[in-house]
Amino acid sequence: MQPLLTHPHKPLLVVEDNDRDFIFLQKILTKLSVSNPVYRCTDGDEALDFLYAQGDYNTKTVPRPAVILLDLHLPGIDGKEVLKKVKQDEGLKTIPIVVFTTSSDPEDIDHCYEYGANGYMLKPMDLANLKKTIRVFVDNWLEVSMLPS
Repeated sequence: MQPLLTHPHKPLLVVEDNDRDFIFLQKILTKLSVSNPVYRCTDGDEALDFLYAQGDYNTKTVPRPAVILLDLHLPGIDGKEVLKKVKQDEGLKTIPIVVFTTSSDPEDIDHCYEYGANGYMLKPMDLANLKKTIRVFVDNWLEVSMLPS
């Protein structure tokens, strides 16, 4: 096993409903030379459809993400429920999930770790700190951490 950046064909799944946040994330990942494909789902229902290759994804070849970056506050099924379902599924539970949200509510943090989150990162509201936070994500989850195959 090797860090994700040594496998540029392995995808990231970003579950983010905010277009602005997603565009900034993409730009920062590009500046950090992350060449892995990035797939986006804009709500919890779509994320589950993507992961289970159902709904709009049932006729597509859907890649298994190497890491999921998950917002909590999503339309439809929220991020906590997505996290809970994925971590209870024998076929998906080894995919690392990093929660990336504006919520610093201790209950949210506790619930996410109870449901099996591999990390919890606060999403800063200003661009300078967002760049720093995404750099930490890339350094830890893409360059250093050994991910399951």
